[in-house]
Amino acid sequence: MISFSKSLKFSVIALLGVTLYAGAVPAPQRIDVKQMSKKVENVVVPLPNEIFGALNKLGSVNWREFVRTEKSSNFTERPRIALLLGTVIADGFIAVQAEDAPAVKEIGQRVLSLSKGIGVGNSITPHAKAITEAADKRKWENVRQELDRTQSSVQAAMNEVHDEKLSQLVSLGGWLRGTQVLTSVVTKHFSADGAELLHQPDLLVHFQTQLQAMPEFNLPIIRDIQGALGEVRPLVDVGTSRISPESVRKINEITNRLDSGIVTRD
Repeated sequence: MISFSKSLKFSVIALLGVTLYAGAVPAPQRIDVKQMSKKVENVVVPLPNEIFGALNKLGSVNWREFVRTEKSSNFTERPRIALLLGTVIADGFIAVQAEDAPAVKEIGQRVLSLSKGIGVGNSITPHAKAITEAADKRKWENVRQELDRTQSSVQAAMNEVHDEKLSQLVSLGGWLRGTQVLTSVVTKHFSADGAELLHQPDLLVHFQTQLQAMPEFNLPIIRDIQGALGEVRPLVDVGTSRISPESVRKINEITNRLDSGIVTRD
């Protein structure tokens, strides 16, 4: 079984895939999940500083196209808040890459609000303030560092109160948003190498296993994600074959549907 700490590392792969594809860096023939997991920090959300460093080299993706700041529904169920927190932090990652200061500040406050909703707001308050100050000064490297520290603080706070399952949902929410953006980019500018970045069958199995161990989270969105992971898995578990443009499009449709379910009330 894949360990909890590795699962937090694995959730960065979709967003890292965007950086490799869009930056014209040759994509590997197969995504080596274990090898990639050694290159990132053990964080609770899918936005480590390594990804920001890679994104600095990009120029071919219109990141403003993917920036969003509109507030989603307010939830009281902690599992839903955790999924949304991962999604919103992924949105922050995109806003930083777009160098959109107003969006970064709005998202930073949203991250703080959601963190309070799952009981870890006190750990995030100083980071949210630092993110706002750095965004005002357009000091993007400082923003990246504070987002990285935010992730570490969220993880430490959740582990302290034994909320590992919520940590896993934060990672899952971020991975889903990252995969949505990755498939949007690859669909618009398809290449076989770009599609290969979706070749993550072990990761799909891992997320499925995690969700099966959460029977207490009996929510429609959790059930929807479980079913959707089953839809995605055969599209990426293709052995030595290539992932097709049609498969990329289907994964994009699935993740678009899930993203809508995460940010809106049932």
